[in-house]
Amino acid sequence: MREVESRTGAGSVVVIGAGIAGLAAAHRLLARGARVTVLEASDRVGGKLLPGEIAGARVDFGAESMLARRPEAVALAREVGLADRLQPPATATASIWTRGALRPMPKGHVMGVPGTATALSGVLSDEGLARIERDADLPRTEVGDDVAVGEYVAERLGREVVDRLVEPLLGGVYAGDAYRISMRSAVPQLYQAAKAHDSLTEAVREIQAKAAAAQQTGPVFMGIEGGVGTLPLAVAEAVRAAGGEIVTGAPVTELRRAAGTGWRVTTADRLLHADAVVLAVPAPVAADLLRAEAPAAATELAGIEYASMALITLAYRRADTALPEGSGFLVPPVDGRTIKASTFASQKWGWIADGNPDLVVLRTSVGRYGETEILGREDAGLVDVSRHDLREATGLDATPVATRVTRWTDGLPQYPVGHHARVARIREHVAKLPGLAVCGAQYDGVGIPACIASAHAAVDQLDGDLSAVQELTANPVQSLHGGAGE
Repeated sequence: MREVESRTGAGSVVVIGAGIAGLAAAHRLLARGARVTVLEASDRVGGKLLPGEIAGARVDFGAESMLARRPEAVALAREVGLADRLQPPATATASIWTRGALRPMPKGHVMGVPGTATALSGVLSDEGLARIERDADLPRTEVGDDVAVGEYVAERLGREVVDRLVEPLLGGVYAGDAYRISMRSAVPQLYQAAKAHDSLTEAVREIQAKAAAAQQTGPVFMGIEGGVGTLPLAVAEAVRAAGGEIVTGAPVTELRRAAGTGWRVTTADRLLHADAVVLAVPAPVAADLLRAEAPAAATELAGIEYASMALITLAYRRADTALPEGSGFLVPPVDGRTIKASTFASQKWGWIADGNPDLVVLRTSVGRYGETEILGREDAGLVDVSRHDLREATGLDATPVATRVTRWTDGLPQYPVGHHARVARIREHVAKLPGLAVCGAQYDGVGIPACIASAHAAVDQLDGDLSAVQELTANPVQSLHGGAGE
């Protein structure tokens, strides 16, 4: 085993995990003068961001868009030289496949929760719309310290709102169950507004009024030419250019406090000594590494559940296809379909259409929390059910020229009721160990900006500034749905 001593005046830091959170942490640490080594268990960087090609077209096989109304992701892309490749979606118009037809995605809602009944006209039945109108006359429903989004919204507005709009939107972000997902962690602005109002629709209208007063301009979401999966590659290149070391294929087997100060980080062939460590790995891995030094934090981390999903990417000859307009569609589970969404990638992202004029690329997603049967099928089976549902929804009956199935096993952390309190306890336990910080999708939001914000807060914590960590713990970053197929 090779023993590595890496110290500088500004301190040496080992970052464990080279997803976007770990890379963002390394990038920030290097800017502050630290000496940084990043250890990644897999053979590549990027985590859930994965660029690739299908039939010659550059696409994403993981997350495909990033929230632009938060500054972190767009700012990082610019810092690592991707400013000229940032592009908003070519179309932001999406649909919802429900009650036997593709229907325009409603506007005037907050993650599916409407400000008025008319906002959901066309998606809900007349009975469902009438049920929304009763909200203003109902007695107040307390949200307490936290409440499940689906449970609260169903009590105020009826189950149809949840089942036909909240569930596909929220489930698209978390691959979860709206009746389990924490409102405080997943839709924090709705939680805060609901605390202040007797009526839920009134609370939504207040959110909408504040958003209008803020006069935010520009796109809500942003992509990167060639795919957002190119972002971690560019960050990794910037990290190396700044003197950081990134080692792939190097799972950490042990993390222990050093006899004097600092930390010992062990891999199969290395023993690294560092002044500080940033843990940017999924909760189960973090739990295993912290079991010796922070058993209480490890127990909390081990309790975080994950959902698995798969993305099916299909390429067709343009001459064989005639898709509806828009970026794609979402599918409510209540309708009993297999796919939960589809993105018309060639219509959503201009660079795909421009670079491949004779090709149409789209993708579907399958898999939600607790589902096992569908993800147990062979790749060919997932392609078949995707083609079946696409034919039912859009009439597309052509044979694809290429397909690819990308499985994200345990890819999305779940945020059940009480998640915010669990995160606070984890950070309280971790804070007792000098030179240790944590970041990633399991804490304050699953979107790309949330992961980067989490990484920046972890670096600030190592510098003795707890303000960002405290702010994120109290106010998680809301992760919105990118239209269809996330």
